[in-house]
Amino acid sequence: MRVVALACLCLMMSSGLPAQENQKAFDWEKAWTLMQKKLGGQQLTPDESTYLGRATSITPRSDLTAVEALLINRQLGGKLTAKENAQVEGMRQILREQLAGAREGRAGKPEGERTAVQPKPLDDMSAKDEYKGERGGLYGAGRNLPPQQHRAAAKKELAQIRSLDAKGKPDVNGKIVLLSIGMSNTTQEFSFFKRLAEQSPLKNRQLVIVDGAQGGRTADQWAEGNETWSVVAERLKAEGVTPQQVQAVWLKAAIGRPARFGEYPVHTRKLQENLQRIVQIAREHFPNLRIVYLSSRIYAGYANTPLNPEPYAYESAFAVRGLLQEQMAGKPELNYDLAKGGVKAPILLWGPYLWADGTKVRGVNGLAWAPEDFMQDGTHPSPFGREKVARMLYDFFTSSPYARSWFVRPR
Repeated sequence: MRVVALACLCLMMSSGLPAQENQKAFDWEKAWTLMQKKLGGQQLTPDESTYLGRATSITPRSDLTAVEALLINRQLGGKLTAKENAQVEGMRQILREQLAGAREGRAGKPEGERTAVQPKPLDDMSAKDEYKGERGGLYGAGRNLPPQQHRAAAKKELAQIRSLDAKGKPDVNGKIVLLSIGMSNTTQEFSFFKRLAEQSPLKNRQLVIVDGAQGGRTADQWAEGNETWSVVAERLKAEGVTPQQVQAVWLKAAIGRPARFGEYPVHTRKLQENLQRIVQIAREHFPNLRIVYLSSRIYAGYANTPLNPEPYAYESAFAVRGLLQEQMAGKPELNYDLAKGGVKAPILLWGPYLWADGTKVRGVNGLAWAPEDFMQDGTHPSPFGREKVARMLYDFFTSSPYARSWFVRPR
């Protein structure tokens, strides 16, 4: 997996012109104007159509960043100007056309891609609903909330989250660190969330949000305990905090090309093994880590590469659930209770569940995934997709009884 910069570079290279020449030769304000003209139903001249066609094959990172900033401003209640709204809607249309072009232009299906099975979101499934032998509910048996014993244990851990000094000792002037761990999608989504949360008046002043997720780093690489964790240490240092101050983690990870491991449930078992090792390593690196919130992948029905298409993205939720169920069943390798032996992992909970069946709007939260929510590969989120995940993270941390106690500023 690569970050947006590489995706953009690929788009520029595909037009047949060097990236720098392509950007310099373009009047982006003119391109936005032409896009609005087209969206308004006006007829474009042949030259205008050609110009706009070039625009829809190029997406400089600077434009993606500018649109992302506008979306954050809007999320925080800011009012966009007519020109800014035009820029946002123009980018939405460009991304939609880029994805359509990529899907039409490919030869056949990518390796490992299969027809989606139209499953229900896991938290919409009841105890009677079934997917390949699995029943519904984030925690199993149709339940979307932790069982009573796990809920009580989580609250006990939450009660111990407090501001700590650099050595991990309680300090009213210390810090609470929320860290992300995961792949390119994770860092793209969490970095949007970080910018949104840091401008929010609700955020705890002692909370430091650090994006430790990294492009190109899949679950198996995190599970190896290699230099990926060294990068996290560097990022913590850059934010002026220490590993001893990390007390909460958002973990969203996946394996690349899961088809190579075999059909369900083989690939989800492999992911679950990786997730278990990741939370164990996290506990080793961050001795005061109390809680890890996990999310599975967003929709991947538009994917045009074998990186992680459907139904693998959907099925990744069963790896997360399986891990939580093993901890709730008392698996020693996931023990979080000192009274029961050596602590091997923090307590695990679901964070926001991010999957929806494409454009089918979910009644529970209005979530849907449109083509413009993705970059040209149909896998990595565009600014619009990142906005959706960031908003779900923000809503979760500010409202969940399993997070708001440390995330929200005390009154």
